[in-house]
Amino acid sequence: MRELYPSLQDLRRSIGAILRGTGIGFGVGLVPGPAPVIATYASYMTERRISKHPEMFGKGAIEGVAGPESANNSACQAAFIPLFVLGIPFAPPTAILLGALLIHGVTPGPMLIGQHPELFWGVIASMYIGNFILLILNLPFVPLFANILRIPKRMLLPLIILFCVTGMFTVNNSVFDIWMMLVFGALGFLMRKWAYEGAPLLLALVLGPKLEVAFRQSLMISHGDFGIFFGRPVSLAFLVGTIVFLLFPLVRLAFQKRKKGGE
Repeated sequence: MRELYPSLQDLRRSIGAILRGTGIGFGVGLVPGPAPVIATYASYMTERRISKHPEMFGKGAIEGVAGPESANNSACQAAFIPLFVLGIPFAPPTAILLGALLIHGVTPGPMLIGQHPELFWGVIASMYIGNFILLILNLPFVPLFANILRIPKRMLLPLIILFCVTGMFTVNNSVFDIWMMLVFGALGFLMRKWAYEGAPLLLALVLGPKLEVAFRQSLMISHGDFGIFFGRPVSLAFLVGTIVFLLFPLVRLAFQKRKKGGE
């Protein structure tokens, strides 16, 4: 059991990643879309960019585990805020919960806490109870999960491919989906071989269609006026945050080159 707990050194290394991942996950969870997926990859890319040893990511860097996992958990919990406050589900799980609440005659919204406090606080308590039960169930299986990595790749990889093909076919019962999976698998292999990041491509595929729909809706609301993206504090804050996020690696690289040149 002692080996399951992180050491003091691991906690010191991961505390920053945990806090950053929690913040990223909370922010992503408040907007529509597959929040856990987006938050996980956004946190991983952030930790890798700011790390002094990015080459260790994918080889056991604890920051690459602590940050994304914190972002995933935070995004899942943050998705409940729009549901309970506005009555709007931003994720499939919250949409299912909304349907269950409506069946029982409960309408989520600003008055939910006052009209049904036992339901609201019951959901909050269930989050803690659920995590505690998962801890009890998962701890005995940790050695088993670790032993899976010891299975020879010649035996493990065919099973993974079989499960992937089966899962892809069952979505639409289409062979074309299987070929698409193989094509993107080959693309991912080449990107990994040539040291290209795969996470940005994945985020683009996930967010691209949603971005196009939201962009078209905004222009329809503003009658084609692009000023709608700059005239509101929320949209302006997102634009500024995006610009800062894009420029930060370039500024950091410039400072590193200047520091090396000075030495």
